[in-house]
Amino acid sequence: MNNFKAVVFDLDGTLLDTIDDLGDSMNSVLESMGFPVHTIPEYKYFIGKGLRNLVTQVLPPDSRDEKTIDMCLDKMFQEYGGRWGDKTLPYPGISALLDVLTERKIKLAILSNKAHHITMLIFEKYLSKWPFEAVFGERPGIPRKPDPSVAFEIIDMLDIPANEIIYLGDTGGDMETAIKAGMYPVGALWGFRNADELMEHGAKLMIQTPVELLKLF
Repeated sequence: MNNFKAVVFDLDGTLLDTIDDLGDSMNSVLESMGFPVHTIPEYKYFIGKGLRNLVTQVLPPDSRDEKTIDMCLDKMFQEYGGRWGDKTLPYPGISALLDVLTERKIKLAILSNKAHHITMLIFEKYLSKWPFEAVFGERPGIPRKPDPSVAFEIIDMLDIPANEIIYLGDTGGDMETAIKAGMYPVGALWGFRNADELMEHGAKLMIQTPVELLKLF
């Protein structure tokens, strides 16, 4: 019998489908600077390691100097800051999953590599009706996933042993984070990456729909 008492969620590609707003924003920046744009499916592989990494990857290789990256990053913050809520929505089944976990008094937390202030804006709009005990995006001076530093911070806040916490995410980095922190890594197959990546990075279980997570309780 499993004895899980908490779930830590990734945000983009796990709780919320943010890909269109991110891709549209970045393409708008690239167009404004005369660079080629990318398809939305391509963005699923650019996203996950923070906004600076996203900007670096989408630029042509010969334009990845610090000045250009900084300029694009500033523009991206402005662009995404104005349209993060245009098309973003919770994935089908997420609301029902959070309802049941809340009813069962399972503790909830979010750990994202999205900038913390944008993470909080998005959380307030889409997810604040549920009692999340910790919500963290990327903060200055604190390593991002797959470094487990913030995962350990969340474990302390939840006051639950790591091996009684599920980590649900959609990327290899999420699975690595879970393993390094001692949590149980579960891969979300509705997200941005594929089963091969999740398995390669240590997923103990992969689920096709959010409600399948409940079989662990």
